[in-house]
Formats: sequence, structure tokens, C-alpha cells
Amino acid sequence: MNANWSVRALVLAFGVVCNAGSFAQSPPRLVSPEVQNDNRVTFRFRAPNAKEVMLGLEGSKPAPMQKDDQGVWSLTTEPLQPDLYGYSFISDGVAIIDPSNPVMKPNLLNTQSMVHVPGASLPWEVNDVPHGVIHHHFYKSGVIGDERDFYVYTPPGYDARGRQKYPVLYLLHGFSDDASGWTAVGRANVILDNLIAQGKAKPMLVVMTLGYGAPEIVTSSDHDSLREKNQRRFTEALLSEVIPQVEKSYHAATDAKSRAIAGLSMGGAESLLTGLNHLDKFAWVGAFSSGGLGDDFNSQFPGLDEKANRQLRTLWVACGVDDHLIDINRKFRDWLKSKGVNHADIETPGVHSWMVWRRNLAEFASLLFR
Repeated sequence: MNANWSVRALVLAFGVVCNAGSFAQSPPRLVSPEVQNDNRVTFRFRAPNAKEVMLGLEGSKPAPMQKDDQGVWSLTTEPLQPDLYGYSFISDGVAIIDPSNPVMKPNLLNTQSMVHVPGASLPWEVNDVPHGVIHHHFYKSGVIGDERDFYVYTPPGYDARGRQKYPVLYLLHGFSDDASGWTAVGRANVILDNLIAQGKAKPMLVVMTLGYGAPEIVTSSDHDSLREKNQRRFTEALLSEVIPQVEKSYHAATDAKSRAIAGLSMGGAESLLTGLNHLDKFAWVGAFSSGGLGDDFNSQFPGLDEKANRQLRTLWVACGVDDHLIDINRKFRDWLKSKGVNHADIETPGVHSWMVWRRNLAEFASLLFR
């Protein structure tokens, strides 16, 4: 026998044995999450050496998972209301995304996995209706000194060569989100597609821009010292950079009655502070679970009184009743009442979560530009 052939044969045989062993040792693929017909959801996570694994599911308290003899932890929920849920596995105190699920809920500080429990009547379910287009823009901010981005939703039928002008909603994300939050998690484009198709909302542009005037606030442990700078520079960048770019590139109406601003959490506070202090630019203001206002409303909104009612078409202040920010939102609404400023007090079930804010957007957008 040829010696070289013999060596090659042995090497090949050894490789085959090793590969066969590798395949034999590969654990079976897990299905997770598994949405059942009755809206129960089973989550599975392989961690044979973990001592404890909890399921952290949006809108619920962390719940313990059970381990089988293969080292797979699992939990089946009670039937869930149709919605989109963020979740993570908390393995021995460390939050981990689901390695079996490619659907992500992006976040700068706390990325999670996401599960869809479908429900035909929800405004954010994709339906057989005309769809708008999402455009992604990048620019160098002279105000903030960094490279940043914003998204623009154009409604079905928008024609870049046409002459029709569209009203604009500036829609702001919350703390630790990025500019993609309202499309990736909030499904704002799907909500607008459905509302417009149903005749419940006017065709509009929606601009979703990065909400940090002081980006260092995301990783800082001292938010209080940066809050005013973050808000001030965000407003300056929005008014002097983003809005001019939008109005140059799109058929955007430029009067205050055709501009709205709204946002969630940090973006809710930014909407109030930007909108109510620039009533010459925004006639529609919405705040969803506003966070970061503080309680010195007189200094934050100097000069705001009943005269604002001549310029404001809608001031919409919403918060979930189980949200930790409900008290400050109630104080702010009481202050508005003391100043004679007309506004809508909106309280809904829910905590500080996208499950509340998607519903807020669907309701608020249906009021705009009418």
C-alpha cells in the first residue's frame, strides 16, 4: 500500500469520526417562542449549568422557568392579549436575549427579543392595504457635533414629483431608544397605513429623529445634570437642522397648523418642552407617559397661559395608570388647568411600555390635522 495514501486515508477517517461525533453531540434546535392557537406562549432556553432562569416578559413580573433533564428551561404563559411583547431570559441574574429567536427589540441599553401574538383588529397588524415608504437619512449635526440619523414615513400615494403638500408629525422616541424605535418596535408606519386606509387619519409625513441633544446622557449615571442640556440642544437641532432638511426634501406643509410633535417618555417631555415653547411652529402636541419634566413647570414653560388656546389645536397628555410616572403627569395636567390651558387628560390601563404607546399613537394620529 502506498504510504502517502495510507496516511491520507487515516486522516480522512479520523476527520469523518470527529465530524460524526460533533453532529451526534449537537443538541436539537429549540423552538422558542412558540405561540399556540389559544394565545398561550411557550418560551424555551437551554442552560444546563444555570441555577435559576426567569422569564422577563413586557407587562408582567419576572416568572420562574422550569428545567428538564436535558438542561432546557421552559415556561408556558396564560393566554396573552394580542400584541407585541419584548422579553428576555434572566439566567442567574443576567438578562439574555433568546438565541432561538431572530426577532429583536432594539435598545441602546437593554436589547430584548420580541414575540408577536397576532390579533386581526390591532392597528399595528400588517394588512392588505396600500403601504407607505420609510426613508432613512443621515447627516452631520453642527449643533451637537456628531453623525446622526432620522427616518421619514411618506404615506401611500406620495409622489415626489407632485405638488401636494402634506402635514407633518414629528414623532420622538424615549430614553435608551434610537431613531428606529418607532418603526422597529412602535410600528408607526403600519399604524399610519391602517388608519389612512380606514379613513381614520389624514395622509401625513412622519419624521422620527434621534432624540439626544446630549448623547452622553445615555451612559451617564448623572442624568439630572445633563437633562437641561439634552433638551435644549435637541430642540435646537430639530428646529434648525431636521425640520429644514425635511421641508427641503419633501412636500411638507410649513405652517404651524400643519405641524405636530409627539413622543413617549423622554420624547414626551421633549414634545411638551419644544411644542409648548414654540407655538408658532406646532399647533398639535402629544405626550405619552412623559418622563424627565421635573415639577418646576413655571420655569420650564414661561409665559404659557390661556392665550395658548388661540394657537393650540390639540394638547394631548396621556399616561398609563400603573406607570411610575403617573403622578408627575397628573401634576402637570393640574398645572395646565390652573393656567387655563385647554388639554385632553388621557389615562389608560398599562405600565411604562410600548404596549401603551402604540395605542397612544393610534388614537392621537387619528385626531391630527382635521
